[in-house]
Amino acid sequence: MPRLVLLRHGQSQWNLEDRFTGWWDVGLSERGVGEAFEAGRLMKRAGVDFDLCFTSLLTRAIKTLDLALEEMDRLWLPVTKDWRLNERHYGGLTGLNKQEMREKVGAEQVQIWRRSFDVPPPPMEQGSQYDVSSDRRYAGIDVPRVESLKDTIARALPYYDAAIAPALRSGKRVLVSAHGNSIRGIIKHLSNISDEDILGLEIPTGQPIVYELNDDLGVGERYYLSERVA
Repeated sequence: MPRLVLLRHGQSQWNLEDRFTGWWDVGLSERGVGEAFEAGRLMKRAGVDFDLCFTSLLTRAIKTLDLALEEMDRLWLPVTKDWRLNERHYGGLTGLNKQEMREKVGAEQVQIWRRSFDVPPPPMEQGSQYDVSSDRRYAGIDVPRVESLKDTIARALPYYDAAIAPALRSGKRVLVSAHGNSIRGIIKHLSNISDEDILGLEIPTGQPIVYELNDDLGVGERYYLSERVA
């Protein structure tokens, strides 16, 4: 029976500072490093093993994967990195403190930007210090100026269908280390969650989410590994 494990990266430095991060490349906090190692320990203790892994092009997800695999003695596993697993692009909010934005434009507006399905924040201005369009890792990619959750799912889900699902169908055990919103898109698809309900789904950092799938990739069971491993 195919098994897929989804792992949101450990706490990043900007998670700690309560800043909008998106595509900006921020490292893990000290707590985030610990969460990544603990995720690896949980998976090893539970006897969860993998044949291949997928992650984004962002350091916090890559580092989380590496630290978890190190704890599992599985650093040799093949890893595919792809921008379509990146976090949602927060546009003009990138780098800003969430509480300061609530005080500036109101909590309701910030909540709309953060939790609406198809309403994006303001786009990133040309020349922003957080513009990554010239970063060589995105060569040949039309880097967005901003994304809604709907936009994020529109790139993450086709990648799941094209790359991850075929691996699962072939019997591979797969680990995906990614981000709150790209993972949210995969979960929305697998668990058939509505546009409205997906907005309230929180993805905790560093907590492996296990999908036990049927041969047709329908969901047999979904659970947090921490709830099964004492």
